[in-house]
Amino acid sequence: MKSQLKAYNSPWEAYVFLAPWIIGLLSFTIVPMFMSFYFSFTRYDMVNPPRWIGFDNFIEITRDTRVHKSFQVTFTYVFMGVPFQLLFALVLAAILKKNRFGIRLYRAIYYLPSLFGGSVAVALLWRQIFNKEGVINRLLAIAGIEGQNWIAQPSTALSTLIFLNIWQFGASMVIFLGGLKQISTDYYEAAEIDGAGKARCFFSITLPLLTPMVFFNIVMSIIGAFQAFTSSYIISGGSGSPLDSTLFYTLYLYIKAFRQFSMGYASALAWLLLVIIAVITRLMFIAADKWVYYDD
Repeated sequence: MKSQLKAYNSPWEAYVFLAPWIIGLLSFTIVPMFMSFYFSFTRYDMVNPPRWIGFDNFIEITRDTRVHKSFQVTFTYVFMGVPFQLLFALVLAAILKKNRFGIRLYRAIYYLPSLFGGSVAVALLWRQIFNKEGVINRLLAIAGIEGQNWIAQPSTALSTLIFLNIWQFGASMVIFLGGLKQISTDYYEAAEIDGAGKARCFFSITLPLLTPMVFFNIVMSIIGAFQAFTSSYIISGGSGSPLDSTLFYTLYLYIKAFRQFSMGYASALAWLLLVIIAVITRLMFIAADKWVYYDD
């Protein structure tokens, strides 16, 4: 019996079942990360052997005007799109919280855009909506307003991508909705006895108890926004046009890596993005101690 238990508790069976995942992790994550880190210090064009150049790639980044422009575009996209997306998600979650007839259908409809994520199909649809002959201009024509090619104007092209990000609010809405349902009604009943109105209940009860979900959504949405790529690639034709107004940082990284075949420089760009996301995430965790409330 003991021998049978000993054989059953052997870890090798677990390793056998975990082998596909471990092999995938090493092959597609760990090893490529170390290779990318090495390439970031080399001049590598995917044809000739990599040549060690030290920190020259990172020094070149500080002088690259297109990198500076991509930072401007990306940070505008992140810090304009994410707050409005989360605000929209929170408002709709509060509206859809109560159980009414057909409420589940409405929740499913509002969540549906998030299922497509950053898909090519959604980006193509968005380009059709905002081009010269798109739906937006047709609606404006009904009101007697002459439209424009929104994705071809430097002043409005980035705004269309921000609207696309806001439109895909469903995942955040579901998390907010789950958090709202976990708040005990006892708090609201006690507040109503004290004469608190709905606005006071929201800002004094709902929002403080919802801060863990707010914090989680902020972190995940910012990380996702920094990594946005497909919408910019499809709408701008992979160039960041017009006048680099939609040149996301990830798109410029793609251009350097797979069009100009400057893989060493692209690797340096990738690691710089990792550092930026890590620093911003760390700062958010430090600030969370001041405003995130947990019941325990």
